[in-house]
Amino acid sequence: METQNLALVTGANGHLGNNLVRHLITKGIPVRASVRNINNKEPFEGLNCEVVQADITDKRSLVNALQGVHTFYAVGAAFKLWAKDPQRDLYDVNMIGTRNIVEAANEAGVRRIVYVSSIAALNYTQLPATESNGYNPDRRDWYYNSKNDGERLAFQLAKEYGVELVSVLPGAMIGGVTHGSLSVSFNIIDLIMKKEIPVETDITLNWVDVQDVAEGCYQAALRGVDGERYILANEECTTIRETTKMARELFPEKKIKLPVVVPKPVLYAMAWLMEMSSKLSGKAPLLAVKDIAMFSGLQQNFDISKARAGLGFSPKTSKDAVRDAMLYLEKRKVL
Repeated sequence: METQNLALVTGANGHLGNNLVRHLITKGIPVRASVRNINNKEPFEGLNCEVVQADITDKRSLVNALQGVHTFYAVGAAFKLWAKDPQRDLYDVNMIGTRNIVEAANEAGVRRIVYVSSIAALNYTQLPATESNGYNPDRRDWYYNSKNDGERLAFQLAKEYGVELVSVLPGAMIGGVTHGSLSVSFNIIDLIMKKEIPVETDITLNWVDVQDVAEGCYQAALRGVDGERYILANEECTTIRETTKMARELFPEKKIKLPVVVPKPVLYAMAWLMEMSSKLSGKAPLLAVKDIAMFSGLQQNFDISKARAGLGFSPKTSKDAVRDAMLYLEKRKVL
């Protein structure tokens, strides 16, 4: 039996998932939070929500978690830009997970899915990128491939089963509350503050506050049109160099140096050496060859007018998001 407005958030211990759980609670929404490891209770201390076990690769666990749920926020996914076997550990996990998400929702009688995709699933050949320009034709990254193919599969299955599905595509999320290890995007901010990004890569990121994305997800559940996509990011991207300048202004005492500009061949050589080291250590490299090939010089600029008009999406500026994220990390370090 469905509990009025009960929401399930998968990946609820992750960066977006946990901030979304907190946001929904402030809206008076009853929340069920799912995690792969049921012993992972720290992110939910003091929160009035139910915590259950579920894994996107285990459809039965999703069906169980979705009993009585009105709105399903499908946040959980494998999110990392490097893996020893990226096809198996990223692509296959996310594709299997997407199929399970929609099929489990159908079996459990869920009315609506807010499917968390990514700006990775946008076409950058025409800028600013929009939701209507199709999917990313660049197939060099398995995580990006999983977000492109996964979103298309989600829409296809939802249509087949008659389940309402709205897709949201967040940018590089920072800020809010975080537990344990930092998310990929938040980690870049941390590396800048630790002075661990020595060279200029000309890689840009579209910074957005995770709390604005959480509000966008909530509005997508309320106002999003079935079968539509909404970009939850800022209009303009920011280079690592510009982000480092912000850190220098905020924390002059740290004496953070700007990354050194080096020729592109040197960047490729450095990335190759880091990858070779990672194959031995099993730890993700700071820089990979495909990162330079795909993202160096790529302008991640978006037309977010659809989300502004349809969802009332109004994110804080990239500069404010970066400032708040840096201040949070400093405070977390002290605590």
